[in-house]
Amino acid sequence: FLLLLFTISFSGETRYNKDKILQGQGVDEPLSATGFRQADAAGLFLSNVKFTHVFSSDLLRAKQTAAAILGKNRFCKDLEIKYDARLRERKYGVAEGRPLADLKAMAKDAGEQCPSFTPSGGETLDEVRERARDFFEFLCQLAVELEQKEHGKPGASGRSSGTSGEQFVFPWTNHCSEAEPSSAGNGSSTVLDANILVVSHGAYMRNWIGYMVSDLNCTLPANLTKSQLSSVSPNTGVSHFIIKLENGNLLKPNITCVCLNQDSHL
Repeated sequence: FLLLLFTISFSGETRYNKDKILQGQGVDEPLSATGFRQADAAGLFLSNVKFTHVFSSDLLRAKQTAAAILGKNRFCKDLEIKYDARLRERKYGVAEGRPLADLKAMAKDAGEQCPSFTPSGGETLDEVRERARDFFEFLCQLAVELEQKEHGKPGASGRSSGTSGEQFVFPWTNHCSEAEPSSAGNGSSTVLDANILVVSHGAYMRNWIGYMVSDLNCTLPANLTKSQLSSVSPNTGVSHFIIKLENGNLLKPNITCVCLNQDSHL
């Protein structure tokens, strides 16, 4: 099977976050001073994790967060960050740049509940989930193609990511799910095909995680509550997933959530 480790970090705080103003896609605010501190803290938290790929939303707050995280990494400071519009925050249309209270008032006037309400010009939850599904399938396909290339090399004896123990020094192993693969120091032959960092946004990632749970039957930590599952992550919160593709089968990934919205670094 193919084994992917998939780590998600949410962007750091902006001035608009602090003031409870909707940003969506149309407001491209930089990180605040607090946001940069949060991003640096996330980078230190993940500094011993050797990533093979880094993807980020192309919105400024996510780009700055991704750069700060890589800047603190011991092994992959020079790894290219690939920006992808599919990772952008949910589009809120006419509500962007306005207080969150305005969105709630719009929903109430329409007889609907937040966050399922879609303001004029905004994205529906189904549209956000479709973007998330498309990007997730792209990542799985990427891993399959990498594995195929590796096996096509003359004399190839192993997978490109290797078995270096450094790659498995995950900071949450001691206080999260026991599902984490651990090869460091125990002689295990666990090999990663890809170890991917994704930096995105709160509402978008809540929909993505919802897709993995409801559509792909992702296994969750036993102590996770429903309210934790449906809540938006704190700024620079970290979630971690193990994805196994049996025989490279993209249609039936086996997904385990190791931890959700981890914020011990803050």
